[in-house]
Amino acid sequence: MAADFVTIVSGLPRSGTSMMMQMLVAGGMPAVSDGLRTADADNPRGYFELEAVKKLKTDSTWLAGARGQAVKVISMLLYELPADYEYRVVFMLRDMDEILASQNEMLKRRGTAGTDAGDAAMRQHLEAHLKKVQAWIAAQKNFRVLFCDHRELLRAPAEQARRVAEFLGGSLNEQTMVQAVDPALHRNRARDARGA
Repeated sequence: MAADFVTIVSGLPRSGTSMMMQMLVAGGMPAVSDGLRTADADNPRGYFELEAVKKLKTDSTWLAGARGQAVKVISMLLYELPADYEYRVVFMLRDMDEILASQNEMLKRRGTAGTDAGDAAMRQHLEAHLKKVQAWIAAQKNFRVLFCDHRELLRAPAEQARRVAEFLGGSLNEQTMVQAVDPALHRNRARDARGA
C-alpha cells in the first residue's frame, strides 16, 4: 500500500539535505528529481533537486504524483507547500559555522568569496529564519517533522537511519541507508570554520 503522505527533505542550504536524499533513495524510497543540477565538487553524489519546487507558489500540480516519494524542498520554500497534502518532513540541522564555511567554499569555487561582515549578516538572517520556520511547521496540522542533526548522522548513522525509517513508516532498508553515509564528504567542520 502506497504512503498517503509526501516525504519532504528540508533544511538550510548546505545542511545535509542531499545526503538525506541519498539515504532515502538507498533505503528504497523513490526521489522526485529531474537531474538538471548534476553532481559537482560541492555535492559529488548529486543534489536530488527538482526545478519545479522553485515554482510551488504558482504550480504544485506535480505533487499529486509525489505520495510515497521524497522531494527536496529548501526551508525557505516550505511555506509554499499546499495545505491539501499530508507531509512528513525530515528537517536537517547543522552547526551554523559549518554551513557558512561550506557556503563560502562553494562561492570560492564559483569565483565569488564572502566576507566576515557578510557572514555575520547571513548568520543572523539564517538563525532568524530557522526560528520562524520551525514555529510555522509546528503550527501546521498537515505536517509531521523529524529533526535530524548532521553531526549525529555522521557520528551514529545506524541510529539516525532507524529514527528516519520509523518516522517514515518503517519500510525502508536501514542497512543500505547507512551505507549511503560517507563521512569523508564532511569537509567543512565547525573547528575549521572557527579557525581552530
